[in-house]
Amino acid sequence: MEITTQLLCTFVNTNNLNEIIQQIQNTYTLAFNKIYVLENINDETQLVLTYNVEKRDLLTAVPPLSTISVHRKKQTNTIYTINAINRLIEEKNNGILDKSFRIDWNDLKNMILVTAYGKLKIVNTKLSSIITI
Repeated sequence: MEITTQLLCTFVNTNNLNEIIQQIQNTYTLAFNKIYVLENINDETQLVLTYNVEKRDLLTAVPPLSTISVHRKKQTNTIYTINAINRLIEEKNNGILDKSFRIDWNDLKNMILVTAYGKLKIVNTKLSSIITI
């Protein structure tokens, strides 16, 4: 039986990093035994943890605060939500959501795209470390 996974993203600050990593380990079965720690280039106290979990854990787990389900474009290491991509398309396409609109992923390299209060939020990141569990 093939295990299906989901990429999760948890926003933390440097103060509670170890506590949140422990909470992630206690909550989920990590699919690849790795947690990627990304640093917000514009605010070094803000970190983003990304990790793959077994989807079956999502049915019962209580995720850490500030955790969302995301997707990733591997070629450019762009992490995004569907809502954020929709906002991006609208912004670049005169307010029109056109599913066939071509996104230049190279412009979004090493970025996280999410929405906050209905608006697109883009976070520039760099890889800080990879934690092997």
